[in-house]
Amino acid sequence: MRVSLLDDAAHVESLTVLSRFRTDFYACLPARADALFELTDALLCTDGPVKTLVELSLAPEHRRGHG
Repeated sequence: MRVSLLDDAAHVESLTVLSRFRTDFYACLPARADALFELTDALLCTDGPVKTLVELSLAPEHRRGHG
């Protein structure tokens, strides 16, 4: 039981660090932060190399529509 609690604490700490990083990164984006943030998510989650932004915008992680 003790190991399980340590694993849970490490998991929560990791998610906290990741959440803080994402918040700080979002704050650094000057304009069109939502679009740039979602393109970054798509870039990090896409399998294989990406050659164009159009290709990247078709990734499931890129949720923004055409407005």
